[in-house]
Amino acid sequence: MGRACRAIEGLMAFILAVMVVLVFGNVLLRYGFNSGITVSEELSRWLFIWITMLGALVGLRERTHLGVDMVVAKLPPLGKKICLAASYLIMLFILWLLFQGSVAQTRINWDVEAPVTGLSMAIVYSVGIFFSVCASLILLIDLYRLAAGKLSTQELVGIQESEEAGALAQVLGQQGGGKEMQS
Repeated sequence: MGRACRAIEGLMAFILAVMVVLVFGNVLLRYGFNSGITVSEELSRWLFIWITMLGALVGLRERTHLGVDMVVAKLPPLGKKICLAASYLIMLFILWLLFQGSVAQTRINWDVEAPVTGLSMAIVYSVGIFFSVCASLILLIDLYRLAAGKLSTQELVGIQESEEAGALAQVLGQQGGGKEMQS
């Protein structure tokens, strides 16, 4: 799973580079030469949608999404496990809804052409299918690890209260501090 995340991060970097070239090139051409790349705006928008969903996948896998954990952090391990399992089941249900909606929109827009590129608009909606399937796999693997008792106590709280707290916890974990941070 780690290699897949690194591959997705590499793909995100590539997409970002393409977006920069398209947008910056278009701005340069418009102001410098009174012309432009007609597909730049449309492709950049589509790439932005894809990069956002890919980033959400990496965030889900690396547990870097933000939230408030003041109640869950104070629960005993069994309470944390129950809350984590419940949150995963709710997320799986939401992903199922996203999958169904994305499949329906992809089918509806299969023959609809984008105004500039002429490509199928299904490309835009298919990202929901890709995201929901990949995110479901991540959650199912973690749910299996939870049921098998393979998650550490720290992994039972599935969010970070803030980016700073997450970075500090990671530094303390690498130094072998072993103390849990308190809010």
